[in-house]
Amino acid sequence: MVELQSAPAEFRVYNPDFADEVERVFYSAPFVRDLGFELLSFEPGHCSTSLELNDKHLQQDGYVHAGVQATLADHTAGTAGATLLAKNQIVLTAEFKINLLRAAKGDRLECRSRVLKPGKQLIIAESEVFCVSGDKAELVSKATVTLAVVSQ
Repeated sequence: MVELQSAPAEFRVYNPDFADEVERVFYSAPFVRDLGFELLSFEPGHCSTSLELNDKHLQQDGYVHAGVQATLADHTAGTAGATLLAKNQIVLTAEFKINLLRAAKGDRLECRSRVLKPGKQLIIAESEVFCVSGDKAELVSKATVTLAVVSQ
């Protein structure tokens, strides 16, 4: 499991029930459920997730599909951002950029996301995706995600 550092003091929690919202955000998306993402841990401004890899996550040559890595990075960043929302707010991805650093082949992916800049209208987060084979983890992609804060 990926360990997270303590949340910086600047992360203010606006929703005392943020844990319920994080669970809703993470598991309510049908696409994410179908892919098999697992929520490992979260705290204000941070989220850690994993994905056990199987054939449906691979591209034609047996490597983890870029779209799977991008979706894991985006959804984990969105969940990290959701930890900082007030009640009746949601986040929607406004933009993201991913760098695929090396080909990914292994047993599972682990993603660590953290908020870089919380804001009232935009939250900026970054995600690091690691491919794990046995006890070896290698950084395979890194994303920067801009989240729009939307009132419902």
